[in-house]
Amino acid sequence: MPDLTQPRILAITNQKGGVGKTTTAINLGAALARMDKRVLIVDIDPQGNASTGLGIEPSARDLTTYDLLLDDAPLAQVIKPTDVENLSIAPATTDLSSTDVELVSQGNRVFLLKEALRGPDARMYDFVLIDCPPSLSLLTVNALVAADAVLVPLQSEFFALEGLSQLMLTVREVRETANPELRIEGIVLTMYDLRNNLSRQVEADARETLGELVYKTCVPRNVRVSEAPSFALPVIDYDPTSKGSQAYIALAEELMARNAAEQEQA
Repeated sequence: MPDLTQPRILAITNQKGGVGKTTTAINLGAALARMDKRVLIVDIDPQGNASTGLGIEPSARDLTTYDLLLDDAPLAQVIKPTDVENLSIAPATTDLSSTDVELVSQGNRVFLLKEALRGPDARMYDFVLIDCPPSLSLLTVNALVAADAVLVPLQSEFFALEGLSQLMLTVREVRETANPELRIEGIVLTMYDLRNNLSRQVEADARETLGELVYKTCVPRNVRVSEAPSFALPVIDYDPTSKGSQAYIALAEELMARNAAEQEQA
């Protein structure tokens, strides 16, 4: 029988697009699943790229996170299995694009995802990873209210740190108003190129500014990571020996080590 305890819920977010949120959700989820953790990815990005990247065809998305949020669909009916053992997904479609407008009149609009993820259906999982849209919209705020912590992919490029201050401010506001337990899980440097002086400078600046919040693991710019979604596979299944695959396995191990250290201190 599964241990019906509450899962660890991580919102993977950065309001900047193209920084590796979906890639991190898919591959971190797959790496944790390979470590015998039961993982659920909740896709709340209207682009639905996490759903596509894990092989869920649009025609198979009969119930989605839109139904979960706006039509009170049970989480168990929304979830789809994937070809990766221990990894499931609550898929998304472009229907989510209208969510901000449809939710604006609802008094509990920022708590809908939390309510959906705090029931017995979610307790079948050890980790829930929420793949957020590239904006600080109502969908992202729902993720922050539902989450235990925030994992921020940060692209190793110029201006990378500039947008982070707005996200940190939003996290602080959510903590003060709706989710006092919310914290920053960590910052993950993505698309890192060791040969590039700029990548090294961004890393140095991030570590100086954010200290231990920055994970030791950096995810490299790697063609295998980019190719894997077109085969509807995580990179650790598409090319287990690639540097991208090794990085996401190392990231999962670091995440688990951090969580274990936290539990010891609690």
